[in-house]
Amino acid sequence: MKLKNGSTINLFYIPALILMLVFVAYPLGQAIYIAFTDWNGYSQHLNFVGFSNFFNMLKDGNLHTALLNTLIYGFGSAFFQNLFGLLLAVFLNSKFRGHSVVRTFVYLPVMIAGLIMGYIIYYFVQYDGGVFNEILGWLGQAPLDFMADRWRAVGIITFINVWQYTGISMVIYMAGLQSISTSYYEAATLDGANHWRCFWNITIPLIVPAMSTAVVMNLIGGLKLFDVIQSLTSGGPGFATHSLSTYISNQYFQAQNAGYSSAIGIITFVLIVVVAGVFNSFFSKHEIEA
Repeated sequence: MKLKNGSTINLFYIPALILMLVFVAYPLGQAIYIAFTDWNGYSQHLNFVGFSNFFNMLKDGNLHTALLNTLIYGFGSAFFQNLFGLLLAVFLNSKFRGHSVVRTFVYLPVMIAGLIMGYIIYYFVQYDGGVFNEILGWLGQAPLDFMADRWRAVGIITFINVWQYTGISMVIYMAGLQSISTSYYEAATLDGANHWRCFWNITIPLIVPAMSTAVVMNLIGGLKLFDVIQSLTSGGPGFATHSLSTYISNQYFQAQNAGYSSAIGIITFVLIVVVAGVFNSFFSKHEIEA
């Protein structure tokens, strides 16, 4: 449609714009409003409390634990997902017998819902009758409560997230590798470059766009990790393994503190936007056109 000033507008954008307003902008606005109230989640009355919910975060030890865990889940998962994803992509980019089977095997966990994955792993690590403790029993060892220690539990959750979504990074990196012209490697080989120099000076710079996509996706996924934690530990023992996402759920449904939960949600949203923006900016400065 052409406007009076000569510019045009595509009417096909309108349905998408309406959906964004209804399902993104409006809920976000409501969440910001609730964050400044003491709403309990079900009452018809909301009292404005200003920035009290945000100030309460400064002295909430459980929130600090959840924030640290969230950073571990986010940055720890993203690091290993991209490391293993890149290594697998380089390995599987070469043609060998059965490479399609290996690709499928690596990508298969992505197709399992995170909530289901948590329940599956629970039957491996539970104290009574868990698969790992059954194996320890056969070896004459005492059973181990895998999820009783905070750091071990956080490590297990991070490992599950890495294992489940490394396949996504692998696919992204393979797409990036296959877009690189072989002429670059041929020219470098003629100049005497070995495989390591080709990888470091040609492959890495030219897959920066793929790396940007993979890193940011993995970071966002890790920073908002919820389903695996909820099904595996429910944030326990105590509040030891909560992420910000699961702690939001805990404060809303268990503590019936919807205002405080919304405030944490706003901080989580800002954290993810800032982290994603910083990494996007960093990678955009290092992109090289092929």
